[in-house]
Amino acid sequence: MTAAVEPARWHHLLSASAAKYGVPGASLAFFHDGKMHEFATGVLNRDTQAPVRTDSLFQIGSVTKVWTATQIMLLVEAGRLTLDTPVVEVLPDFRVADATLTKSVTVRHLLSHTSGIDGDLFLDTGRGDDTLEKYAEACRELTAIHPLGATQSYCNSGFSVLGRIIEQLTGKVWDTALRTQIIEPLGLTHTVTLPEEALRHSAAMGHEQDGSVAPVWGLMRSVGPAGLICARASDVVRFGQAHLTDGLLRRPEAMWDAQVTVPCPMPFAAAWGLGWMLDTLSGHRVVSHGGNTIGQSAILWVVPERDFVACVLMNGGDSSGMQHAMATGLFGELLGIEVPAARRPPATPVAVDTARYTGVYESVGSRVTVSAAGSGGLRLRMEAKGALAGVTPVRECDLVAVGEGTMIAQMLDGGPWMPMAFYELADGSPYLHLGARALPKTA
Repeated sequence: MTAAVEPARWHHLLSASAAKYGVPGASLAFFHDGKMHEFATGVLNRDTQAPVRTDSLFQIGSVTKVWTATQIMLLVEAGRLTLDTPVVEVLPDFRVADATLTKSVTVRHLLSHTSGIDGDLFLDTGRGDDTLEKYAEACRELTAIHPLGATQSYCNSGFSVLGRIIEQLTGKVWDTALRTQIIEPLGLTHTVTLPEEALRHSAAMGHEQDGSVAPVWGLMRSVGPAGLICARASDVVRFGQAHLTDGLLRRPEAMWDAQVTVPCPMPFAAAWGLGWMLDTLSGHRVVSHGGNTIGQSAILWVVPERDFVACVLMNGGDSSGMQHAMATGLFGELLGIEVPAARRPPATPVAVDTARYTGVYESVGSRVTVSAAGSGGLRLRMEAKGALAGVTPVRECDLVAVGEGTMIAQMLDGGPWMPMAFYELADGSPYLHLGARALPKTA
């Protein structure tokens, strides 16, 4: 049984949520009961005050990864490679710092974030059509942050490599291959990958946490397959709809097979499939993916058994809080599916052995320092490294234990509580799992 859609209700929820969570502008689209519904609120840019329209483009960030994964699956169905094809069979010159990992890492490992390749190499390799070729060459410097297949760790780098695989097998640059494989077959008119294409449309600008306009518009072209699609919300929903039929893939449900559980489950991400995040709510399978770029955020939800797809796009503020509010409303009112309440500190503090967790946890893209704080507590300091260090502020916050090995932290004043897990691999190596990433303890 489905609930009727009252447009005024959803416009109000979108506008009220944006105001509550300090989001300058947002767009919502959802497909429900056989119909597409679109809503917009706020401004694209606080400096210009240009209004958000339903056809406005936002950066969808890492939701792009599902598009790239779909491109790979189209090539798998065409017999051009298999999920267990080693990367070096398609890219003979591909190397990472670990020779064994170089030979053994497969397409499946990259799609499911289990490769162990240090995943946050944000490297500007130029604006030319050889940007992914250069990026793949630069991966020679990447170390392994965990053994192949030993755990799940989010890997942006792996998706740029997948983009290079797509180029090698199609003979087209990734952007062009995306257009011929997905954008044109689905008839999407407001989906682009390059800033000069976005300029042809009404496009959003990202905003900092203080509400000011972000210092730069977007990321470098080399991370395109990991996060550079710009689209209107309804185009993203139409892409999601394509995974409910055989409109693109013969078996889109193959992408929903769980490949690995997430050591520290996040909202809508208890496990990872092939590109998609996976979860179950009220007995219903939910496949989804979120995305964040410089001051912009996106979320795509698909509930296959209910033929429901929704997308929310935002350009700043507390995007996590707004996502949760929109999910609670959409899932609860339209589908009768309960979304778990947002994380909160326990009523009674949990005492843990804090000495087990202090230290430095590090990857190529970030450094997290956990130190002892007053009254037997812990404090976390998180800082970006590399190309994002100049545009990503340092975060410091206290940790609240909810159990031995499990903590939550409020990274921003008044923002959502983020879960994290301290755990060990099978060989006893200590790790911190935070923001879907496994960070090895280095000091």
